[in-house]
Amino acid sequence: MEKDNHYFYVLKCADGSLYAGYTNDLQKRLTVHNSGKGAKYTRARRPVELYYHECFSTKREAMQQEYRFKTWTRQKKDMYIEEMRMEKETAHAKDTEKL
Repeated sequence: MEKDNHYFYVLKCADGSLYAGYTNDLQKRLTVHNSGKGAKYTRARRPVELYYHECFSTKREAMQQEYRFKTWTRQKKDMYIEEMRMEKETAHAKDTEKL
């Protein structure tokens, strides 16, 4: 993982709820959340799993996406994640065809 990457991430908690955050090291942050030393919200909802993430070139962009995401309803969050996953799959399929 590159040091210049900034991530907006979404965790799915054991109770089915979602938690959104920012980090520059996804694996380390996930480990911290699952060890009980992460956000207060996730401590009582362990284990958590990485549900979705986006990579940005600046911390500001990643944090802006985190803020936007947190203002949405659960339904809109789920729709957004599904749409973004479909876009990534489509892009991957196109890249694979080129090979």
